[in-house]
Amino acid sequence: MTHPEDRQQQAAISRLLLYYLNAPIAEGCRLRGVLPASDAVRIAIRAGDGESSETFLYEIPHDTVAPAHIPGILRTVLSGTQLYSSDDISEVLGMTLIRLHPEEITPAPEPEEDQALSVLRALSDPGDDENPFLIGFLMKDDSLMRLYVQHPDCSGLIGVDIHLTDTLTALTASLPSLIEETERHQPAPDDPHCDLIVDLTDC
Repeated sequence: MTHPEDRQQQAAISRLLLYYLNAPIAEGCRLRGVLPASDAVRIAIRAGDGESSETFLYEIPHDTVAPAHIPGILRTVLSGTQLYSSDDISEVLGMTLIRLHPEEITPAPEPEEDQALSVLRALSDPGDDENPFLIGFLMKDDSLMRLYVQHPDCSGLIGVDIHLTDTLTALTASLPSLIEETERHQPAPDDPHCDLIVDLTDC
């Protein structure tokens, strides 16, 4: 891996997949590693448990897919029977290496927990512990999540309701400015954990 762009892409994918060290990426499948390769990333996945388990390396070219789509591609590949050309299969470090063609794979939808994690990671700035923006959160029914945030110009906490969808990036980026809009502020008589409620479920 010689190009700086490859290293940046590799680092982004490694950060993105860290969560799957603690949670299965698909039923019966767990992340075992993220390995650098020339113009690609190789993701080690252990399928099965105990002595019957086997670890596979899935190679995904950097120039065919954005890092955010990789978990969905892996979920699709790991959740059903796939057919591969013999040219796409080899062996590396004692693992079966399978070269994927992401342009031919429809990414599986992101589970609600993964969507929530994406939002919470984006709003959590570990470099600002003295004045954090995100204070807490609550997963609710019907793909709703309440975020508890504080605004630098506000002494109280604000509860922000959002829908977990596949298009949260823009909402997450604009959240600090949206909570400043006083016409969105509502009282919070039923939630003792915040002073105001901002409903962004229609955004």
